[in-house]
This record gives sequence, structure tokens and C-alpha cells, in this order.
Amino acid sequence: MRIPAHSVCTAIRDDIIAGVHERGGRLTEDVLARRYGVSRVPVREALRTLEAEGFVVTRRHAGACVAEPTEQEAADLLEMRTLLEPLGAARAAQRRTEAHLKVLRGLVRLGQERARRGNSEDLRSLGGWFHETLAQACGSPSLTAMLTQLRHKIAWMYAVEAPASPVDAWAEHGAIVDAVARGDGERARALTALHTERTTAAHRLRTPRAAERVRTSQHAVNISGLRH
Repeated sequence: MRIPAHSVCTAIRDDIIAGVHERGGRLTEDVLARRYGVSRVPVREALRTLEAEGFVVTRRHAGACVAEPTEQEAADLLEMRTLLEPLGAARAAQRRTEAHLKVLRGLVRLGQERARRGNSEDLRSLGGWFHETLAQACGSPSLTAMLTQLRHKIAWMYAVEAPASPVDAWAEHGAIVDAVARGDGERARALTALHTERTTAAHRLRTPRAAERVRTSQHAVNISGLRH
């Protein structure tokens, strides 16, 4: 069975974001194929995609390497986020489906419940799913793709401090969903802009030093949970 290149791409990207593959480090097709339990073909395709996304660069005499973004490039990503996330929310208010609303409201309920309990790990995952769903609800594949890529790259370059008041943060999420549900694009845009501005202050640029990593373990692609 041929493993889709997008699944290999996701696995490599996730490991780059987690720091398994160090910035500036070489990405050899043979090594990656063994690590992820696939042939070289999907690895090659995945590296091309990751180069287009900015996670990988091709260097003369070295081949594919993990990119080494500058601090200015990292700062630009946060600025782009402050512009595009409010736009996505405004579009979602006009184009969301009932299915999107159902998922968003469910995530807000869970987030508010976990916030009251103080479960920060759950909140981090739920927050990611919330913003991913809101991006999907904008009804623009191009904008959704840009927002998704921004989230991935920001997660790679920045560590995010937990909000001082998770309950307030999830109240903001709830207010955004309410505006989206009413079709009020301007309010959805304004609320998301305020939320994005507040959360930007919690981002701390990651240092390039290596953290503890598991480099020798095999990381076979899990084909049972492939996204379609």
C-alpha cells in the first residue's frame, strides 16, 4: 500500500515543529524513509511541499535542510496573523455552515469547562482545534490554507505562555462564535482582532538550542488515521 505523500509531509512537519529535526539540519531521503517507514518517493514529494511552505530549504552540496528563519521573519508571521485571523472570522460569519457552528460551540463548551477545572494541556489542544475550525468555516480554501500554515510556523518559532485567565480567554472564543452564528462579520472581525492582539503578547521566540529529543526511534506513519 502506497502511503500518501501528504501523510508523510504531516509527520515530517510535526517533527520539525517539535524540534526533532533541528534548524539547519540535513534531511536525507534515505534516513527519513527509514524513520517514517515509507519509501523515498513520498519523502521526496513531502520535502518539496515543505520547501514551498518555508520549513525546508535546498542548499548546494547539502541538499534538503531544515530552514533557519530569522527573528524578523518570525515577527512578520505574528503581524500576518493579526491581519488574517480577523479576516477569516469575518468571512466565517458569512459563509459558515451549521456543521461548523456545531463544532465551534462544542469546542467552546469543552474549553470553558476545562478552563474552570484548570486543565491547561487540554486547553492548548482545544484552542488549536477551535482556530482550525474557524479557519475552515471562512469558506475560502486559499485563506484557510494560509491560516493553517501560519499556525504551524508560529508553533515552530514560538512558545506560547498559558493565559493568565483561561476562563476569560474562552469567553472571548464564545463571543466570537456568537458573532459568527449571527452573521455579524464586523463584530466577528473586531472581537478576533482584540483576541489576537491579546494573545500575541504571550508568544515567546524559541531559541535554536536543542532540547532533549528522541532521534533514533522509528516514527512510522500511522496509516490507520490518515486525514482525507
